[in-house]
Amino acid sequence: MKIHLTSVFVDDQAKALRFYTEVLGFVKKHDVPVGGEDRWLTVVSPDDPGGTELLLEPAGHPAVKPYRDALVADGIPLAQFAVDDVTAEYERLRGLGVHFTQEPLDMGEVTTAVLDDTCGNLIQIATQPR
Repeated sequence: MKIHLTSVFVDDQAKALRFYTEVLGFVKKHDVPVGGEDRWLTVVSPDDPGGTELLLEPAGHPAVKPYRDALVADGIPLAQFAVDDVTAEYERLRGLGVHFTQEPLDMGEVTTAVLDDTCGNLIQIATQPR
């Protein structure tokens, strides 16, 4: 068994697509209309286009807002993405105007930072020793 797809709920799929591709550097894999304004919209790592897909899922379900609001209020990231160097990625993203709620923090085995994805979520980036 392996993880094929995971998702983050987003307030605006077009805005999320811009952020996740133009800022974070993912590439669009699927963009299929599913009714109304909603789309089956996934992104993948450019380094692994056949790998795990991230679904930018519409946040329309009534349970989503209180769930995400509680996570953000407590500073809990919804997802974690691996990067080669958290400090370098932090500096790159800050240069693009990304807001961080946690600067790079060395925790021994892992270094992390937490950013606001502009779509209602906190996302953690992390570097672990190889």
